[in-house]
Amino acid sequence: MPFLSQVLSAAPSGLLAASEGVKPNATDLFQIGGYWISNSILTTWIVAALIILAVRIAVGTPKLIPGKGQAVVEGLAQGLRDALEPIVGKQMIGRVFPLLCGFFVFILLMNWSGLLPGVGTLKFMHEGHWEDAIRPANSDLNTTLALSVVSFAAWTYFVLRYAGLKVLVFDLFGNKADKKEIGLPMWLMLSFIFLGVGGIEVVSILFRLISLSFRLYGNVFGGENLIHSLGGLMPYVIPAVAGLLEVLVGLIQAFVFTLLSAVYIGLICNHEGGHHEEEGHAH
Repeated sequence: MPFLSQVLSAAPSGLLAASEGVKPNATDLFQIGGYWISNSILTTWIVAALIILAVRIAVGTPKLIPGKGQAVVEGLAQGLRDALEPIVGKQMIGRVFPLLCGFFVFILLMNWSGLLPGVGTLKFMHEGHWEDAIRPANSDLNTTLALSVVSFAAWTYFVLRYAGLKVLVFDLFGNKADKKEIGLPMWLMLSFIFLGVGGIEVVSILFRLISLSFRLYGNVFGGENLIHSLGGLMPYVIPAVAGLLEVLVGLIQAFVFTLLSAVYIGLICNHEGGHHEEEGHAH
């Protein structure tokens, strides 16, 4: 591929340009089937392949009596499941955990990918400018927006599938007051208030696409540029300290995204009134 030869020939000079940091927009590298593959997509593929390879090597063929690798993977998964179960509820955790676990592992490793050698530092010449050959996927707004869209679509599916449209509409716009206790006139007045609050809630639900994506993007993009900028001031020492901070930030941001996705689902599905259809699907 043409860009690979540019990377190899320009690597020494490109590494000197590391202090420039990552740019807001991803750079297209090559085409596959007429579709451009950017440097952030390339990082996504590499990290996804490493996840699959690492799990396969650690676990191998799952056994009833787990080996060391399988025990570690199962222990980490069980710890995450125990943290999320009170949020989404016992009836829903089995259905949503594969998605939430996938979010956490994928986002965590994507956040940490910027700490790998060459990511964000290996450059190539593109139209007269130095560009990243590989960049952290979550420093690209397209990646974080795609994750937010998946989270929003999953929320829509799980809420409509296991709670139902009626429960969703009541949760958003329904009058939760007791008519017998407050009387009909006050109950009717509160109905208009709940209707207005429901409209605000709909806007906030739609805004999740923005809040989830920009929170993750801002933290990763800002952290990457901080490390590269500090690298220009005092190489090795300060970037190493900042890198340790980014390990913690990457972990927190992965858990926050996963936790918020769980909270959004649990707010509707994890209370009385949702019809989970547990009995109907148990047989």
